[in-house]
Amino acid sequence: MRQKSIHLPGVAHNAPIPLGARVGPILATGGVGGIDPATGKAPADAESQAKFAFQNMGNILKEAGMDWGDVVKLTVFLVDDAHRTVINKHWLEIYPDEHHRPARHSLVMPLRGVLLQLEVLAVAKDA
Repeated sequence: MRQKSIHLPGVAHNAPIPLGARVGPILATGGVGGIDPATGKAPADAESQAKFAFQNMGNILKEAGMDWGDVVKLTVFLVDDAHRTVINKHWLEIYPDEHHRPARHSLVMPLRGVLLQLEVLAVAKDA
């Protein structure tokens, strides 16, 4: 098998699937929610969930040997379009330069157990 499954302690799906998988220089993740790795639970508010979602995604990228500069596309899933504001806060912290940002798309839909999720497609620098 060429896939390298990516797992993080305290952050997991409620299914037998990894958070992400790397094949060669490419990393694809599933939906990564704002789970607090210390408790394994999502806080009640969107701000805290966004903070943890971006931290968790950063740790997934690191585990895959990548960083935020390798992200080609970020997809955001929200239960409420009003949560876009907290996503934008973290987005702008990571990508302050408008000329060096990945593509991004946001979708509003029901989610189980979280208010938001992130999903990335990334290509390693060593590609």
